[in-house]
Amino acid sequence: DYQTQPQAVSPSTSSQKWVVLSGVSMGVFFATVFLTTTPSVSLFNRVAQAPIASVVATPQIQYAAPTQALAGVPGTDIPARYTEQIPVTMQTQTSSVISLPVLLGAVLVLVGSAIFQFTRPVRRSLIVPGPLKSLVVQPSSQQVRLVTKMGDAHTSIAMLTVTGEKQKVVGIRSPVFNETCDQTGITLSRFMLEVARANPDLQELESVFASIQTAVKTIAKLVKRSAIDGMTGLQAGGGAVNVQGEEQKKLDVITNDVLKRALKFTGRMGVIASEEEDVPVEVDNSMDASYGSDVIVEESAGRYISVFDPLDGSSNVDAGIPVGTIFGIFQEDDDCKLSDSFFDDKADMSEAMKGCLRSTLKPGTSLVSAGYALYSSATHFVFTLGAGVNGFTLDESIGEFILTHPNIKVPPRGKIYSINEANRKNWDAPMQEYIEGLASGENRGKKPYTSRYIGSMVGDVHRTLLYGGVFGYPADTKNINGKLRLLYEAAPMSFLIEQAGGKSTTGLVRVMDIPPNSVHQRVPLMMGGTDEIDELVQLYEK
Repeated sequence: DYQTQPQAVSPSTSSQKWVVLSGVSMGVFFATVFLTTTPSVSLFNRVAQAPIASVVATPQIQYAAPTQALAGVPGTDIPARYTEQIPVTMQTQTSSVISLPVLLGAVLVLVGSAIFQFTRPVRRSLIVPGPLKSLVVQPSSQQVRLVTKMGDAHTSIAMLTVTGEKQKVVGIRSPVFNETCDQTGITLSRFMLEVARANPDLQELESVFASIQTAVKTIAKLVKRSAIDGMTGLQAGGGAVNVQGEEQKKLDVITNDVLKRALKFTGRMGVIASEEEDVPVEVDNSMDASYGSDVIVEESAGRYISVFDPLDGSSNVDAGIPVGTIFGIFQEDDDCKLSDSFFDDKADMSEAMKGCLRSTLKPGTSLVSAGYALYSSATHFVFTLGAGVNGFTLDESIGEFILTHPNIKVPPRGKIYSINEANRKNWDAPMQEYIEGLASGENRGKKPYTSRYIGSMVGDVHRTLLYGGVFGYPADTKNINGKLRLLYEAAPMSFLIEQAGGKSTTGLVRVMDIPPNSVHQRVPLMMGGTDEIDELVQLYEK
């Protein structure tokens, strides 16, 4: 990464060597000068000591005795040897002008300078990057969003933001619980908190699941009290039908509203699609004006897309038979690439609706999470985040879901098949042969299966997850494309089964790989243990 501020950079090894050698050389030089220089003569020595004469052949200083001044003075006869002019020289002594303290100080200064130069970091500016193109971010990894809002009644404010590409969640770290409470166990709230701590990219899912579990508790109460509160029977006394042409129960309408509002209130949903409604709807996540008009805040369109069947098996609710809620959550991304030709026969469709469809029509492989709630003898909440399947049971005394079925696994082969055998004669030949083999024991396991069928998908799949075996609603001559909805039922449940170690197929293709061509598309479905589904696929491949 390029940096624009000066940085401390250590000198090179060669520079360090030269600095050390220079310092040592200067120190040795001045030390030698000091040792070879004669010390200066003191004033006492200059006065008390006689000059030292020595004969030299170089220029001389002549010393003449004062004979003329003493001539004629009685008793002052001077011997002839004293009157001779003797050539002598006085050796001159040069006193050192550099004192000992000065020399020591100089040496210390030089040595200190060398050490400072050796240890001081060199301050230098980094090279400015040349071509700007080397720092350009690829357009595919950018998202540009223009956000506008009113600052006041007369001022409009626009903010352009450029953000990095959203990272798709491929896998998650499973939460770890080093300590649990003996009285409450592991609650769903704590479970999702640990998931968010282990996977920061999934923090927004914590609030989503908090809202889903609130909706599930509410629906559980409505189902339990439906007979008492007069919520059984058909909506509006009959005649109310959904987009599939099915008559709606009172609870269909009420539970749809409960779950849709719960998801909307999270502020994390961009699009919501329900089995009970004709088309997906875009969620308005704009904030209330009272939150502060003086602060510019980017208004997110929502990160997730939710699809759900609010009350699966509602035709059984009046008889007290178990029913359930199924949901799936996709992440807002560019996985869905619908061509413009997809909308050729939908000329009257608004651009907003086209955007909703592009966000919603995704294969099961794009699911981030899926799960169901089962309203039976107890309220169960089972889901996956892409790292195994975990089941929770509602403790009504404290109002919390408690982890009771961790890491659910489907065995490769079970003992139960769950299917509406009244349609046997209308199935494909491979399907007839397969079910006949399970019932008679003429299968790979060499053991006969038992038939158990509730008629509520959530109840039958829940048993299959816990006990193993096969669940299916295959195509027949009356429903050539099957009867279960791909987006709301088949894909989310297939995600759960596969995460638990099982498989899901139409008989010809993997359900999770099917790209939807409409929000209410139906598909055949067979799911169960790996050995059981592999046996069925081989029969179709013959």
